Amino acid sequence: MAGLWSFTGRYKILHLTWFAFFLTFVVWFNFAPLATAAKAELGLTDPQMRTLAICNVALTVPARIIVGMILDRFGPRLTYSCLLIYAAFPCLAFALAQNFEQMVYARLALSIVGCGFVIGIRMVAEWFNAKDIGLAEGIYGGWGNFGSAGAAFTLPSIATGLGFLAAGQVNWRLAIALTGVMAAVYGVIYYFNVSDTPPGKVYQRPPSSAGMEVTTRRDFWFLLAMNIPLVGALGLIAWRLAKVKFIDNTALLLIGVFLVGLYLYQAYNIWQANKPLMTGEKRYAPDDRYKFSQVANLELAYVACFGSELAVVSMLPTYFERGFGLAAAMAGAVAGMYSFMNIVARPGGGWISDKIGSRKWTLAATIGGTGIGYLLFSLFGQGVPIIFVVLMTMLASFFVMAAEGATFAIVPLVKPRITGQIAGNVGAYGNVGAVVYLTVYSLLPQGVAGDKLFFQMLGCVAIIVAFVNAFTLKEVAGSHEEAPVPVPVPVEQSDRL
Repeated sequence: MAGLWSFTGRYKILHLTWFAFFLTFVVWFNFAPLATAAKAELGLTDPQMRTLAICNVALTVPARIIVGMILDRFGPRLTYSCLLIYAAFPCLAFALAQNFEQMVYARLALSIVGCGFVIGIRMVAEWFNAKDIGLAEGIYGGWGNFGSAGAAFTLPSIATGLGFLAAGQVNWRLAIALTGVMAAVYGVIYYFNVSDTPPGKVYQRPPSSAGMEVTTRRDFWFLLAMNIPLVGALGLIAWRLAKVKFIDNTALLLIGVFLVGLYLYQAYNIWQANKPLMTGEKRYAPDDRYKFSQVANLELAYVACFGSELAVVSMLPTYFERGFGLAAAMAGAVAGMYSFMNIVARPGGGWISDKIGSRKWTLAATIGGTGIGYLLFSLFGQGVPIIFVVLMTMLASFFVMAAEGATFAIVPLVKPRITGQIAGNVGAYGNVGAVVYLTVYSLLPQGVAGDKLFFQMLGCVAIIVAFVNAFTLKEVAGSHEEAPVPVPVPVEQSDRL
């Protein structure tokens, strides 16, 4: 990684790709910094605002699965470019929304943009070898993930600066619209400046992109079981929409029937992808097998780290205000440190995973640290010196984001030809965690007591997951070796888009 700042070769691809991810996060989190202005203008209630927060992560769950399949089939270059261009449409719809219902539909459509992370995982994995994959994926994820903080730091100022176009009011609508336009323009730039693989390397596609490939019959049933929470999270969102009277009980029942059908359709696609294995027509050689339990462990890890991050970002400023007695501006600044740590913590987790020789123990240790950090939040309150609050926030967020880096230091190594689908499933579980956490949070008592219970829940989940990974996750063989130098092939055989 010595040539990181050269902006040539694989480093150019890394920089262009993390910035694509950065823009998807700016778009995905463009409402939170401007929520107060939008709430005042449209007269939204607190339950409606919490519902919008859940909608913001809703369709990211299936989108990450679907995009992972599309990615493995068509390649990251085309897939990322299309997603960035798509982002402009729901952004404009949300910016033009005149009531809560229109905001919900636009926010659901915007939540699809949150699947962009999956695409870059495959792109970076194609350009970097196993020895450097942790740091490379960490830089991609951490620097791109900073888009949420970038939105928080810049959009309020932009909206205020554009106030002269809105009769002196904070112009949140134009600020949100601009994020979508910027993403679309960059989508075109990205398409013409990257390629799916380095010269001489063939882009490997799975036998079927309809469902995830497994290599044992037992893993087929394991995969079906692990897909249930992905559909269940969508049912939980529908239930939440019914609670705020956005849909009635009849619509909730119809959505439930649809989700059951969706799961059965997904199961059918998985059967089609693995039919030769299940009927005995195909048997994988030992060196071509992988354990789906590895994927399941990584899914649980991402619930504990990224799922909790998505949930905490939406409530941390308020918690600092009422739990530690900080002024609104100071609470926002301290909470911003939580996202700011992405710049160093996520690459740090990947780098440690590369260097210490055990990706398993790096992941288990960072998730354990995540749990301890959250429990610290629940133990302290008003009267604690501000410097302690800042240090506590930085320590907790370091472990959260280092765990994310350690998770995706393993993902591309499990089964390279289906990296998109594995990354999609692992990433989707992060959103499942966020949906569950935010739903539980909405049911807890309002105030400091509820906030403390929330952090205790996050801490306990993380510690349990750390133990599960410590005892059941397996080291990936050869994950610290240099990749062989690719043999050049004729252009017509390179299979690049």
